[in-house]
Amino acid sequence: MNPRDRAAAVVAELQTEYARAVDALRSALTTFIRSGAPPDPALRAERALSYPELRIVHRAAGSEPRLARSYGRLIQSGTYAVTITRPDLFADYLTEQLTLILEDFGAEVTVRRSDQEIPFPYVLGPEYAAEADVDAAAIARCFAAADLAHIGDEVSDGCWIAPPGAPRPLALFDAPRTDFSLARIAHYTGAPAEHVQAYILFTNYQRYVDEFVRWACAELGRPGGAYCGLSCAGGAVLTAPSADPGRALEGAGRRQMPGWHLMRPDRRGLSLINIGVGPSNAKTITDHLAVLRPEAWLMIGHCGGLRSSQAIGDYVLAHAYLRDDHVLDDVLPTAIPIPPLAEVQVALQKATEIVTGESGDALKARLRTGTVVTTDDRNWELRYSLSALRFNQSRAVAIDMESATIATQGFRFRTPYGTLLCVSDKPLHGEIKLPGQANAFYERAVSQHLLIGVTAMDLLREEGPRLHSRKLRSFDEPPFR
Repeated sequence: MNPRDRAAAVVAELQTEYARAVDALRSALTTFIRSGAPPDPALRAERALSYPELRIVHRAAGSEPRLARSYGRLIQSGTYAVTITRPDLFADYLTEQLTLILEDFGAEVTVRRSDQEIPFPYVLGPEYAAEADVDAAAIARCFAAADLAHIGDEVSDGCWIAPPGAPRPLALFDAPRTDFSLARIAHYTGAPAEHVQAYILFTNYQRYVDEFVRWACAELGRPGGAYCGLSCAGGAVLTAPSADPGRALEGAGRRQMPGWHLMRPDRRGLSLINIGVGPSNAKTITDHLAVLRPEAWLMIGHCGGLRSSQAIGDYVLAHAYLRDDHVLDDVLPTAIPIPPLAEVQVALQKATEIVTGESGDALKARLRTGTVVTTDDRNWELRYSLSALRFNQSRAVAIDMESATIATQGFRFRTPYGTLLCVSDKPLHGEIKLPGQANAFYERAVSQHLLIGVTAMDLLREEGPRLHSRKLRSFDEPPFR
């Protein structure tokens, strides 16, 4: 059997084992809700309620292959393992990763039942809970709950220490961590995690949402287009005949960080999520989106220009970040550099050239490359003296409240990242946001800025595996991307 067929067979085995475990757990839950009877001890003895585990055993024979790619690598002999949830959702990802390893390392791959039971909240839908007046605490006395002790980012953060004899981690995220985030994505954005696409735009203003929805509905109506539907924060899924921008926006206001997903059959479409203003939301949503292993995420929002030479409507392409957001200081110290990724930087600049029609000196007059400050203090202007000194020392050209957080999370979770901002005010130079000025700026800038972000994602999609820079990988990485 060739490597890809073998990988597909392993993924099918994972799907079968996971479905069997979910069916067994739901059956036991239904029995408990109706009669109070606990699960049969034999089920636990057989680990019939547990996540499947994917295990790879690598026995090196001679020199290892020298690979240019940054993932799909077994760095040493031994056993690697990870628990798997929703193999249907991750089938393409799992098949790709396994194929690479089987092609280059010929490792032994097996599926087994893990020791980690599936927490009941992830399979107990309303149709089950409604059958009896049973609260979660009563169920948790007999079934595994979503225990936070089993959910963490030790592998991503390099804090993982292997117990004696334990296998090495095969991926950044195991099943409990993934299930936790899949549920959170739906809660925060209003659309199922299954609809999130591989290329994600973040914004901090509603007008970008309005423009994205108009553009997405037009794309759905374009003959021969690549997209098959628009999943909306209010729960609607629009197709070409029903692609109405007004309907796409209905109900989104009930969500903290509403998301819209312009879907392709291969899930390599484009998502836009309005994270609002501030680094806390930016960290929260990227903590969860990371488990989906997106191909890239970009921040497309507004900023304050810090240079007198800038004009309202100019663009800032971040190539460094001054991290004053504070939400990740304990996780990733500020002394750790967050490098620019060449593939992303080139795509953003090229997209700006394509959309604006400008190049050379004309483009340089509008597109400034430099350091972006991200602050957690929306009223930083009230500490003008201290702020101005720090900005001068950093040579910063713009300030916002999300970009460094998005980039740091991309670095932390090995997701390619980038930032292209649009100057909406110049607070150090007397051009502050006023209602009339803001409206004129928005009308002029939002459509073009959004289209640059969309075009950049098209260019990144063409990069394929080259997009995943080795700058994002440590010397002790799990094999899976």
